[in-house]
Amino acid sequence: MNQKLLLPNRFKMIGWTILIPATIAGIILATTGYEAEWLNAKVLTLFYDEMGIFSDVMIDKFGPFGMIEANITNTLVGVVFLIGGLMVAFSKENHEDEFIANLRLSSLLWSVWVNYILLLIAFLLVYGLAFLHIMIYNMFTILIIFIIRFNYILYKSTKSMADDK
Repeated sequence: MNQKLLLPNRFKMIGWTILIPATIAGIILATTGYEAEWLNAKVLTLFYDEMGIFSDVMIDKFGPFGMIEANITNTLVGVVFLIGGLMVAFSKENHEDEFIANLRLSSLLWSVWVNYILLLIAFLLVYGLAFLHIMIYNMFTILIIFIIRFNYILYKSTKSMADDK
């Protein structure tokens, strides 16, 4: 893996301090559907409803864009989760070597395979609104699976090296 694309090691701890609360908030949002009232805001949208199905939420229109009134709780949690997850996943380790680079690559490949196998199963077995929910969660699964597998294999290899000594 190209070392230039990795963040410095100090971003890993920052990423964990962002990722853990965002994960907890995401689980709360997914299970309760809670949206903070104070996070209602006028936001710019690239695509808006031209058919008028949701015309009551439209405020202004200009060009291909639109301004809508929306609750940004889910957006905020998703953005914070992605920033934290990317920092954790793509920060250098203390001792970055060929083994770590190979482990990163294999974990990334493994996470993509698992993600798309899960997606294929969802295409075959899940329908309706449940499928939409799965597609939303699917945006995050490659990153989650990568972080879990990379850190698990790294922990196992570090532990086995310590046991050998």
